[in-house]
Amino acid sequence: MEKRVVFFLVVSLGIIFGWNLFLEKMGWMPPPAPVHEEQTGPPSDIPLTDQTSFPETSPDESFLSDQPSGSDAIVQEELALIETPLYRAQISNRGAAIRSWKLTNYLIQGSDAPEPIEFVYSEGHFAGPLALHVSDADLNKVLQESLYETSKDFDLLSERHPTGHLTYTFRDPGRGIVIQKVLTFHYDSYLVDVSIQTEGLTGDLDVVLGTNFGVVEWGEGFIGLIGPAWKIGEALEKEVPEPELQRSGEVQWLALQDKYFISVFIPQGADGVVANTELDKVVSARLTFSSETAAHDIALQMYAGPKQFKTLKKLGHDLEDTIDFGWFIYGSWGIVKAVAKPLFHVLLFLYDYTQNYGVAIILLTCGIKLLFVPLQYKSYKSMQGMQKVQPKVKALQDKFKDDRERLNRELIKLYKEHKVNPVGGCLPMLLQMPAFISLFNILYMTVDLR
Repeated sequence: MEKRVVFFLVVSLGIIFGWNLFLEKMGWMPPPAPVHEEQTGPPSDIPLTDQTSFPETSPDESFLSDQPSGSDAIVQEELALIETPLYRAQISNRGAAIRSWKLTNYLIQGSDAPEPIEFVYSEGHFAGPLALHVSDADLNKVLQESLYETSKDFDLLSERHPTGHLTYTFRDPGRGIVIQKVLTFHYDSYLVDVSIQTEGLTGDLDVVLGTNFGVVEWGEGFIGLIGPAWKIGEALEKEVPEPELQRSGEVQWLALQDKYFISVFIPQGADGVVANTELDKVVSARLTFSSETAAHDIALQMYAGPKQFKTLKKLGHDLEDTIDFGWFIYGSWGIVKAVAKPLFHVLLFLYDYTQNYGVAIILLTCGIKLLFVPLQYKSYKSMQGMQKVQPKVKALQDKFKDDRERLNRELIKLYKEHKVNPVGGCLPMLLQMPAFISLFNILYMTVDLR
């Protein structure tokens, strides 16, 4: 048996090491692929941030490959990896757009096992988040499909290196266009600072928020609206376009959202928003900057993460109102908001001390019940009073069963004499309903309890 094992090993090693030599001797070995040098970094004369002007370039200085502009230099598509304790992102130099954005602390059931939630919609060919959009179809294709030059000043974000910059630069000498896009990442935040500088572009310029970017699950619940949302001036709107809508004015923010997650642009100087329904349950949105703004620096912040109340509130502009605390009576958003928000703050306060949402929910429920003890006492007292007069009520009903008007007068007189209210037992229960419905909405809608 041992001889057979030794013979097998000798023959196997002979085949492994002799096969390539045999192919080479027979002339069947394919020739090695030619090696091309790649330029992966930007020219040293382009700073990473705060660039106020761009260096002049000539056609022979272009670094783009396979571009509609016809440059001959070779640059392959690359994916820049950004890893933080909160998310793992991949950004392509093709159009300088986000290719993947995974939340490492939030999981969803995959084909085999739970996996991090992916924000980027991968079905269909749509412009990625942070892509640029113009009205000229040919130029739009150039901006979204060209390979941008990449510069990155970090490998891994951490407490020792909390901030990093990723710079993309595009030049089209034939059109006289130069674009630089600088993304600033923070290791402990979902927030990304975006700066875009342009030369040679005319007309309005749109920055794409994405297609279903942040819409993880398109649920069919009775609470909440999924899709685009925006705040222009002081008006907050949530609407699914059919198939397109445009709004103009001073944009506070633009978002794509579902029940638990959101992607949002917080711009400076944006003039409008555009939202489209691309397919069933597939929506896109983008910010519009007028030609005057686009000719200068464009600055915005991008948040792509969970709808955490405290985090959204810190961002300002009433972004926490994208958390839909649900319904009570149709059109009574103000009532629900007034009740739900304080309850949610109490729930978070209790969680900070207990570190257990189950215990926090029990304590909050008990607290609500104690708060309504006076109302419950009145309800029980009214019910007891009704029980005492019930025989007399029955007697009046039998006596005046053929005279409804007389019966009503006698019943009112009876209730006044005994100081009871027939609806006294129900009214306190009705007053408690907004609190308990709001509590249900909090448990149903907030990502903290997902």
